[in-house]
Amino acid sequence: MTATLTSQEATPEQAPEETIQGPRWLPRLLRERQFRRFWSGQTISLFGDQISGLALPLLAVLGAGAGAAEMGYLTAAGLLPSLLFSLLAGAWVDRRPIKRRIMIAADLGRAVLLLTIPILYALSLLTMTQLYLVAFGVGTLSVLFEVCRTTLFVSLVGKESYLEANSLLNGSRAMSYVAGPSAGGVLVQVLTAPVALVADAVSYLFSGALLARIKVTEPEPSTSRGLGLGEGLRFLWRSKLLRMMLAGSTTVNLFNYMFSTLIILYAATTLGISPGVLGLVIGIASIGALIGAAIARRVADRIGVGPALIVGYVLFPAPLLLMPAASGSRPTVLVMLAVAEFLSGAGVMILDICSGSIQAAAVPDDLRARVSGAHRTINYGIRPIGALLGGALGTLLGVHTTLWVSAIGGVLAVIWLFFSPLPKMRTL
Repeated sequence: MTATLTSQEATPEQAPEETIQGPRWLPRLLRERQFRRFWSGQTISLFGDQISGLALPLLAVLGAGAGAAEMGYLTAAGLLPSLLFSLLAGAWVDRRPIKRRIMIAADLGRAVLLLTIPILYALSLLTMTQLYLVAFGVGTLSVLFEVCRTTLFVSLVGKESYLEANSLLNGSRAMSYVAGPSAGGVLVQVLTAPVALVADAVSYLFSGALLARIKVTEPEPSTSRGLGLGEGLRFLWRSKLLRMMLAGSTTVNLFNYMFSTLIILYAATTLGISPGVLGLVIGIASIGALIGAAIARRVADRIGVGPALIVGYVLFPAPLLLMPAASGSRPTVLVMLAVAEFLSGAGVMILDICSGSIQAAAVPDDLRARVSGAHRTINYGIRPIGALLGGALGTLLGVHTTLWVSAIGGVLAVIWLFFSPLPKMRTL
């Protein structure tokens, strides 16, 4: 199933003409066959993830009666592998010659795990414990997939095209924000949440099949001695730019996951919004993410990639203050939620496109997986802590108060960036 690699295959610097296909109105990178396959697989998988991102917590709330604490445990179960395994995964992956094969295996494994949920549900055996285990397993395989992804990305794309490529990939992510929650809400309401999860499992199968058709020469694996567990951390620490960026992203993720752990519970119970309406509101409002992906490169070109990243760090968390502030008539509440999602979606796209491009340009090939693993250990490792903290504070202080605390804390994360070279950084 996996394509054989040869020394004659395309590299981002010198792609054979026969790899460039498609109408001229398509973006240049999407006319390159290998990148198009990579982008298509990611796009399909992202749409599936948005469906399960709504279906899984709704299954826990509506099907298993989960409260604030249980929602925190469920979110943490999916995120904990980033804290536990990212360093080990990065050190191991950097020594593997073909990272793409690991990504394919991770896709197939995630599909199998998700398919167990509707099976157990049909047999009346599904419990919160099974949901925790599936979330943990999917999270573990996602760690392997993501530490490989950057290496495949730079193998397919030249440095001069990083912003363009990240804009396309995050544009797909934005489109998934638009259509995924809406489709997820409808599927949950019509077919039930367990059946809706089948869509995400199928998306992983499509992603794996497209990855198997990619032909590209990957960088040579690392030959350094020992496990090298600390090399990625040392590289991050020695770079003031990456160190301050990591501090900012870790802070915003801590508070954002406190927020995201409770917002569906708050919307479904306190605000009384049905799954179908919630999915539709989030989907329509997430058009902002699509706009953010479309304008991110232009913003970076106009004001500089560093200042553009700072804009993203403000625009992402600040609008979320509207959600705990939402009150009044039902239309007013829905409009406030939609505006918050719209502006926040635009902000996170600008943030992710600029941040991903800066990091891709700043890390050498032989350290990519280890730096990615170290970055995920801290940046993603804080997420289960945020989820657990959100669940605990939601229980102690109340869900509404915790949403206010987490929204305000997310806005303050931008302070880190002012102590970095980012305010003066104009190009990669």
